[in-house]
Amino acid sequence: MKSGGIMLRGKFGSKLYKGVLTAFLALLVVVFVFPIVMTTIHSFKTPSEIKSELKPIIKSSDEEEQNNQQSIGEENKYVQLKLIPSKATLNAYYDILLAQPQFLMLFWNSMRLTAPIVAGQVILSVLAAYAFSQLRFRLREPLFFAYIVVMLMPFQVTLVPNYIMANSLGLLNSEWSIILPGMFNAFGVFLMRQFMQVVPYSYIEAARMDGAGHLRILLTIVLPMCRSGIAALAVLAFIDNWNMVEQPLIFLKDAIKQPLSVYLAYISEDDIGLAFAASVIYMLPAILLMLHAEKELVEGVQLSGVKG
Repeated sequence: MKSGGIMLRGKFGSKLYKGVLTAFLALLVVVFVFPIVMTTIHSFKTPSEIKSELKPIIKSSDEEEQNNQQSIGEENKYVQLKLIPSKATLNAYYDILLAQPQFLMLFWNSMRLTAPIVAGQVILSVLAAYAFSQLRFRLREPLFFAYIVVMLMPFQVTLVPNYIMANSLGLLNSEWSIILPGMFNAFGVFLMRQFMQVVPYSYIEAARMDGAGHLRILLTIVLPMCRSGIAALAVLAFIDNWNMVEQPLIFLKDAIKQPLSVYLAYISEDDIGLAFAASVIYMLPAILLMLHAEKELVEGVQLSGVKG
């Protein structure tokens, strides 16, 4: 009987744990999805409706009105959020996509900055990770430890050295002042090394006995076994660089060269509808990429921890 009671308590505890975990994860989903949903809904509202909902509304009772002078600063303020627009409109999207051509230009600036950085990060991370995981040379572990130290440092620490170097090379106010430093990412090397460490060294030795060089080994043996890791790295690198703000503000002086992430901060309150519409369009590439590579991203992140 005692063992049976322990088993029942164990099953109950397991179900309770799963229930609490499910509720907690559901709460996290709501917390992360709610801003996206509300941003999308507000993009279809008129500016006046958005202001009336987001601007704190003051309501006073009859008693407060009689004692108005004594109740200054004690007003009841709150924000109203409506899931359904009173009058849905596409005016904000029309203004953004057709009436303001500079928006598309800034969108293109974001793509022109992000795409080369992602491609460079993937290529350089794969090459460096192959060297750290498959090649045998002196100081390999100390050099990799240096990579880890760099990865733990906030990127703001490297802004001043990058600025000095870009200035000495005459790259200031050029997209290359952002692209070239962005291609080198210690986290990408760390992530890809975790994947490549699982490749059996016997495969590498067999390929070498057949006369294969490092490039052939990398392309025919290592990369096919690390496709999920490459996809995960590409998605994470895109999201990270798509949202860059500090680098353009420091390295790019001309507003016409700024990416869309900087433009969103300068939209005035009078154009609040444009701000929500621009935010929705700005989120689309990252969301679509996440959905397209969801399986590879989850598998890559999971396996990177297991293989480490």
